[in-house]
Amino acid sequence: MIETIITAVEARDMIGYTLEGHVEECSTAFDCTPPTVGVIMAALAGELSPLARGVLLQTLWFVSGCDAGPEEECRRQVQEGFWRLLEIGLTGDADDAETVADICESMALGGAKSAFYQAELRERVRARTKRRSRSV
Repeated sequence: MIETIITAVEARDMIGYTLEGHVEECSTAFDCTPPTVGVIMAALAGELSPLARGVLLQTLWFVSGCDAGPEEECRRQVQEGFWRLLEIGLTGDADDAETVADICESMALGGAKSAFYQAELRERVRARTKRRSRSV
């Protein structure tokens, strides 16, 4: 299932495949969530289509909101890939930047500089959104 999402180029490549309900559900992480987060973080270090990257980032964001289950192990794994997430947020599109900022906020990633990075990411969202609305 996750391989299909990682290798998807278009939405039709993912029809019938979702991580929803498998990795988290209603703010509850499952026993399979930490290993899945590890796979997601490894996948984000490689080349992905914008669609696949967006789905994986959204999954991390959903997991970051979990308040039951093995969330501390998930947080540790995401923290280990913090710089890669930040790079995605600063170089990707506005949606990527917003999702990464939300992940950083929910998981308190980045230590003392967390607020700075979140502000940078949110400013990127504003700048990208403003630019997009001018071109339409």
